Amino acid sequence: MKPSSLIDIIKGMKVIPREARRITYSSEIRKLKNIPLTDEQRAIVVGAILGDACLSPNWSLTNHRLQITRSKQQQVYIEWQYGKFKPFVLTKPRWYERTRSYTIRTISHQEFSNLRKEFYPQGIKILPDRIEEYLQNPLTLAVWFMDDGNAVIRNGKVVGYHLNTQSFTKEENQKIARLFEELFGIRFVIEKNNGSYRIGVWQKDSREMFRNLIDSHIIPSMRYKLGLISDSSSPVETGFPQTGMKIVEASA
Repeated sequence: MKPSSLIDIIKGMKVIPREARRITYSSEIRKLKNIPLTDEQRAIVVGAILGDACLSPNWSLTNHRLQITRSKQQQVYIEWQYGKFKPFVLTKPRWYERTRSYTIRTISHQEFSNLRKEFYPQGIKILPDRIEEYLQNPLTLAVWFMDDGNAVIRNGKVVGYHLNTQSFTKEENQKIARLFEELFGIRFVIEKNNGSYRIGVWQKDSREMFRNLIDSHIIPSMRYKLGLISDSSSPVETGFPQTGMKIVEASA
């Protein structure tokens, strides 16, 4: 019996489509791109963008995706965000040894691209025109605080809260402070901090109103930021005023 030719061998083989799994995977992604974000997801996304998250382009530069990176100490927080962003995040938080951090990335989506245009029209983060609308959502504010906020402790007591808004200009910080007062009656002040600006709330009534506004949305593992749980491994500020910080006028 003569050996079969290569062609005969190929004809007798059961051919499995190349990268069938990837084709199915891509089909699933295309379907996801047509699903809008829920109101809750959108509120969390906006809070994350105001905070530490970034919006990066996909490989074809046609859409953007949300990327969030957290330290090991905030693993529970990023797992919470991962759960909230399903099904748009396809894999669990990934640990990167080089940066000692966890990262999640969503699929690229038109809604993320729209937010990119709002927050980064020239490639630098700004306060968007809709900031007043966004700040009316306590969930957005809570996520922003979990990202960029901290309690200031003096003699074992909470004496203030910061939103570390140093990425925004003085004028933008003034606008944020003004909106908090107009929307909620909460008085923030502008502080100069190491050449940049941030906002802080110190008056007792305003401090309590701010805490009550966001309290129900702060997840248990992040409540140390409110100064309600002692956590020696987490950064807190002690005392007021601090070196390099100067109170400036809050009104725009």
